[in-house]
Amino acid sequence: MIHTSTHSAPDYPDVSVTEYVLRHAERLADKPAFIEGGSGRVVTYAALADRIRSLAGGLQARGVGVGTTWAVMAPNVPEYAVVFHGLAYAGATVTTLNPTYGAEEIAQQLGDSGATAIVTVELFLETARAAAEQVGIETVVVIGPGDATPLSELFGTPLASQVAVDCADHVVALPYSSGTTGFPKGVMLTHRNLVANLVQTENHLPLDEDEVAYAVLPFFHIYGMQILMNYMLSVGLTVVTVPRFDLVQMLELTQKHRITRLYLVPPIVLALAKHPIIDSYDLSSVRQIFSGAAPLGGEVAEAASARLGCSMAQGYGMTELSPVTHAVREGDYKAGSVGTLIADTEARIVDPDTGRDVDEGEPGEIWVRGPQVMKGYLNNPQATAATIDPDGWLHTGDIGQRDDDGHFFIVDRLKELIKVKGFQVPPAELEALLLTHPGIADAAVIGIPDDESGELPKAFVVRSDDALDEDAVMAFVAARVSTYKRVRLVEFMDAIPKSASGKILRRVLREA
Repeated sequence: MIHTSTHSAPDYPDVSVTEYVLRHAERLADKPAFIEGGSGRVVTYAALADRIRSLAGGLQARGVGVGTTWAVMAPNVPEYAVVFHGLAYAGATVTTLNPTYGAEEIAQQLGDSGATAIVTVELFLETARAAAEQVGIETVVVIGPGDATPLSELFGTPLASQVAVDCADHVVALPYSSGTTGFPKGVMLTHRNLVANLVQTENHLPLDEDEVAYAVLPFFHIYGMQILMNYMLSVGLTVVTVPRFDLVQMLELTQKHRITRLYLVPPIVLALAKHPIIDSYDLSSVRQIFSGAAPLGGEVAEAASARLGCSMAQGYGMTELSPVTHAVREGDYKAGSVGTLIADTEARIVDPDTGRDVDEGEPGEIWVRGPQVMKGYLNNPQATAATIDPDGWLHTGDIGQRDDDGHFFIVDRLKELIKVKGFQVPPAELEALLLTHPGIADAAVIGIPDDESGELPKAFVVRSDDALDEDAVMAFVAARVSTYKRVRLVEFMDAIPKSASGKILRRVLREA
């Protein structure tokens, strides 16, 4: 059975994502587009539009345009939007890098994406330069101070209009995602994908121009990129940026700037529900807490909502879906629900073993179809074909069910990815790393539930060296991966349970 949205399909303008995001810039010229949380620096809509167009002009003069890919590795600062949209306006492609990655992880993405330059900040400059050297990139640009080409040198005569691109086909954003399993892959998102999802989101989650949003979720991640950067700007809000999460700072900024929308992930919502310091601040301006990137329990959601006296909502999506497919509309909250289908989006709930639709109310894998479905995975037609079938259905790898009111609930994960604070951790990546240790004969990794992080990686290890202990295993992994990928628990076993074909039986490990 094909489930459809109750909202009619909107009209999609045939414009670039930058043109859509800046559509109100002239009218809202003097309004703050960004407020930098730490310094209080304000960037107005007029200044933002001017800097984007000036950067695009400078880039074009340097030969940057269609066919060029640049990487951005920076925290949430107003210049992130300037770089992202300056590149997009010049016709280039932007691949967004996770700043917590090590040089080898960054080099892999740089090489796979074909990036020819990397834009970063002084804090990450050493890692960025090391990664760039590994793949032969000579152009390293720094936002603000730092021993590299300053971003300020790249500005030129403003471009009067978007460099011509086929909005339906041209890849503007290239974030990396592990999909349903395996190593990170470049997700090809076109101008049409991003604009369509912005229009769909506005149709489902309308906002008022007088509102202020808190932007801590990273702009390199699709949630931060599309919702906190592109969507907020496209509807004329003011965005308060911070480079990292600090609970006290969030509370102070909310009180100071009268923030109305808190876009968060479950661990932060948990803090709002339970931390005693919350009562020391005036948070009465908050109209809604919106949680995404990982499932949020109904009890925690309702506790946070009651404490702040605001509405609560969740949404669902993934990088490959630009990202939103489901969201809770204002006033339509249900505990545990990720909401209803947004406009012009179809879904099926399918038995993953048979490919047949399940009976109404029964759980199955969620399949999605709509204009927000990615173009495909870069350089990986096999992975693309395994994710998007010939009829255009994207197989999410998440198990969910739908109630009589059209609300969807995520109940399990078919895919093997571990979600740590909203970030994807592929077990296969950690298993491959563990097997390089001379004292480990075999290994498997699963995610275990955790109230603060959502899930944590746990390793099951078969030792070839009896002297190996849990601390040594965790230290070995911690020295080689990003913080959120670190193994937090280790259990030693005589053998890893596997199927006849050699596939790890993670279900058996979870049950154990």
